[in-house]
Formats: sequence, structure tokens, C-alpha cells
Amino acid sequence: MQLRELAEKLNCRLVGDGEIEVHHLAPLHEAGEGDLVFVANSRDLPKLEASKASAVIAREGSPPCSKPALLANDPYLAFVEALCLFYTPDRPTPGVHPSSIVQEGARLAEDVAIGPLAVVEAGVTIGRGSVVGAQVYIGEGCRIGAGCRLHPQVMIREGVEIGDRVTIHSGTVIGSDGFGYLRDRQGNRIKIPQVGRVIIEDDVEIGANVTVDRATIGATRIRRGTKIDNLVQIAHNVVVGADTVIAALSGISGSVKIGDRVTLAGQVGIVDHIDIGDDVTVGAQAGVAKSLPSGSVVLGSPAVPHLVFKRSVAAVRRLPRILNTLKRIEGRLASLERAVGEREEKAQSAQPVPECLNRESTSEGRPH
Repeated sequence: MQLRELAEKLNCRLVGDGEIEVHHLAPLHEAGEGDLVFVANSRDLPKLEASKASAVIAREGSPPCSKPALLANDPYLAFVEALCLFYTPDRPTPGVHPSSIVQEGARLAEDVAIGPLAVVEAGVTIGRGSVVGAQVYIGEGCRIGAGCRLHPQVMIREGVEIGDRVTIHSGTVIGSDGFGYLRDRQGNRIKIPQVGRVIIEDDVEIGANVTVDRATIGATRIRRGTKIDNLVQIAHNVVVGADTVIAALSGISGSVKIGDRVTLAGQVGIVDHIDIGDDVTVGAQAGVAKSLPSGSVVLGSPAVPHLVFKRSVAAVRRLPRILNTLKRIEGRLASLERAVGEREEKAQSAQPVPECLNRESTSEGRPH
């Protein structure tokens, strides 16, 4: 694609030769002739000059360089849009692979592709243009919307509802039993039946090896536009709000309600039966033990407001110096106490004996 054409599609300002052909996007250290690179920071400009890249996407107002440039106010967004232009995902040919099993009563819309060794149980509905990868299992009565992509070895258990344009990556299990047990009268743990559903709304993306448990009763729900990273656990009856982001290795306990536009960083843990408000940010490795109001930004375990946590961390770093100072103060205080004690003893010993005491001692020595 000519750089001039790319500039028009990305709505960027072209500086330099617009007739140059670019074929790929490449990282700066690997770029060769015909490659377009992305420079986010001006400190990388010397590396850019030394590279063999044919052109660059950079921020409007960046220092000039010798290579043709596409300048944008948001260069990272322009880079992502360029990726979408150059790299479109492969789409299998519509149809059912001969090795797959599609039970009688399953309804497949136009252009659905079912990969090798997939299993689609009775009563399943799959919307137009969806792709079911190799070895995917879709349980009885599930509903899959249009334009979905289930990557190989995804498991969708019975009764799950999935909206349109949902992407689920390999190894993820949707609709497994929630973790619920109760002691009986003899003290034995008995399983609480998990008879609810999972509902995943439109435009959700779920990473690899995620588990979303079905509700005990009712529904576990992931609302529209939410993005979930790899290795996340979402327990029974959880509700995750719209446009929320959950990073890898996070765990959400049962019956938690999470608001819209929430960010959970990596390895966040949330206890059961609490509410997280809208627009909350929870920092990495935080442990949330109580409900959080909308707009909160918390860190630490247990999670506290982020400014409190930062002050605490700063104080911890100062502890060795504070302890040394405290030891010096204690030493000086002990020295002062000893000095004061010695002065008091000297003062007492230097006081004159009262005259009355002298007379008493003289009279005591006289004969009667």
C-alpha cells in the first residue's frame, strides 16, 4: 500500500514521499525495507534513524526525521488502525467439518463454520457468521449470537447464552459448576446444586483458560463490551458491568457485583458478596475485602485508597532511617536521665545539716 493512501485511511498528516510502498508493520529493532514502524517517544528517534524502516508513525509535533512519516495526535491509535488494515484474521470456509458432531435439533445460521472434532449438542442455536473452532464443545440448549469466534478447545456448558461478536480464546470453560458446599447434620460437606446460567452480552472478549461459573440459581452475567484477560476466575452469580477490563490471574468470588468501566489489574482478589461501583480502579495484587464506592482507586491488601497506600509504602521505605534516629534519641535520653540523676545525688549530698539536727545529736551525747 502506498504511504499516501495509508495516510488518508488513517487520517494522518503525511510528511515526505507518499509514493513509498509499505507492506508490513514491524518493531523498530526488526524493521527492514517496506516496513512501517511506530515511535511513541522522541527518545527512540536515534534508533529510528539507524533502522532500515521505510516509514514511521509518530506523534504530531515530534522532532523531524529523515524518513517519511505519518503524524497523528494519537499515534498509538493510528498504529492499531494500521494493524487492522494490514492483518485481517483468517476465516474458515463456512460449513460443518465431516469429523464434527452436530446433534439433531441444533440450528446453524448462514455462513457458520464448524471446525474438526467439534461437538454441538441438541437445541443449540448459532448465529450468522460465527466460527466454532476445532474440538469446541457446545452443550445442550446454548445460544450463540452472530459474528462470534470460539477458538479451539473452548467448552461452553449447557444453557449458556452468548451475544453477538463475542470472542472466546482456547481453554476457556463457560458454565462450569459454581463452588458451593454446605455441611449437613452429620458435618459432611454436601454439594449445593448449581442450576443457574451464564449470560455473556455483546462485544465481550474472554482470554485463554478463563473460567466463568454458572449461577447457583439465576445467572452469572458479563455485560457488553467487557474484556477479560487470560487465567481469570469468575465465580457463581457474579455480575460484571459494561466496558470493564479484568487483567490476568484475577479472582472474583461469588455474588460480587462489579459496576461499569471498572479496571481490575493483574492478580486482584475480591471477596464474596460485595459491590464494586462504577469507574473503580483496583491496582495489581490488591485484595478487596469490602465494597468500594464509584470512582475509587485502591491498592494493597487489604485494599486501601491509593494515596494512603503510597504514603504507607513511602513510610516503610523510611523505617530503617527512622529506627536509627529513634535509637540515637533513646541513647541521648538515657544519657540525659543519667546526668540528671547524678546531679540530684550531688545536690542532696551537698546540702547543710539543719541546726536542730546538730543540737539533737549534741544533747544525745550529754549525761543526764
